[in-house]
Amino acid sequence: MSEAEAPKAAVLVIGDEILSGRTKDSNSGFIADTLTDLGIDLAEVRVVADRMEAIVEAVRALSEKYTYVFTTGGIGPTHDDITADAVAEAFGVALNVDPRARAILEARYENSEFKLNEARLRMARIPDGAELIENRISGAPGFKIGNVHVMAGVPAVMQAMMDVIAASLPASAAIESETVEAGRGEGDVAAPLEKLQADHPSVRIGSYPYHDGTRFTTRIVLRSRDRAALKAARAALDAALESG
Repeated sequence: MSEAEAPKAAVLVIGDEILSGRTKDSNSGFIADTLTDLGIDLAEVRVVADRMEAIVEAVRALSEKYTYVFTTGGIGPTHDDITADAVAEAFGVALNVDPRARAILEARYENSEFKLNEARLRMARIPDGAELIENRISGAPGFKIGNVHVMAGVPAVMQAMMDVIAASLPASAAIESETVEAGRGEGDVAAPLEKLQADHPSVRIGSYPYHDGTRFTTRIVLRSRDRAALKAARAALDAALESG
């Protein structure tokens, strides 16, 4: 499978708390790891505030551009949890309390010290036509509509939902990688890497400068779905570094 044919995904992180810095986003990294294991390229991560128009615009744009979209945040019980409203608006469908989701919450709260009040019932509102995403941690489900998967923002809950989603996604050709320590600064490897990339277009080549405690050096990472192409690029890189 070529890079052009490979499925591509986007993550939409929703929440004022992410943009303000009060909450650090760890969900994108977990999703990226999961998608890499499935051979799906994560091509974009976007963060938007809890604003209806911003979420609607992002959902529409990303769902048109990518094979899969994964959203995190904004499906809780409070007034600012408006992701379900925005996704329903983006797809032009109604948003109602779903009997399947309601039944899940009723069972969850039946023997609980907490009551299924109107606020918690907001978590049962699902866009018409959407499939539910199981939540093995706290009960309240996520949902999938079109190519958009809507998940909670709490990391443990999001991870449980993502595990469920991953089992339903078709695996693609995995991306393999090679990591090479250049032993020199990024400026010293820039020219050889430019030629290497031109000679091996099916291999993605990244250079990552860092300080190893003694000097500034560079870690070079080669990535490709084509094992033979990756091997050839690695051999060419080794030769370039030896000669340089």
